[in-house]
Amino acid sequence: MTTARRLPDPYSSDGGGANLADILERVLDKGIVIAGDIRINLLDIELLTIKLRLVIASVDKAKEMGIDWWEDDPALSVSTKGRQLSYENEQLKAHIAELEAARGREPARESHKESHDGE
Repeated sequence: MTTARRLPDPYSSDGGGANLADILERVLDKGIVIAGDIRINLLDIELLTIKLRLVIASVDKAKEMGIDWWEDDPALSVSTKGRQLSYENEQLKAHIAELEAARGREPARESHKESHDGE
């Protein structure tokens, strides 16, 4: 009597192959780059070019490669938002002071104090 042989299960963790966590760890540790270009031409006239670049790596590996755009992106970094808001606030204050000086008035801060002191 012959018994049917089963094929090895590709997802088993019996040590026969690398599991998904091992593969992911290797990819993030080393990094992987996928690049491709798509061009659409009509009669030797380039109508559209799409350049695709995909980098998959850990944050530490990305920083080693000089990629750190997320640190200065206001949508992703709270500290960047704070710096940007402070900068915009100072710009607005300076602009208001210029406008009030052009009208011949003192800046709002000073005139606001005087109105409270006189009451």
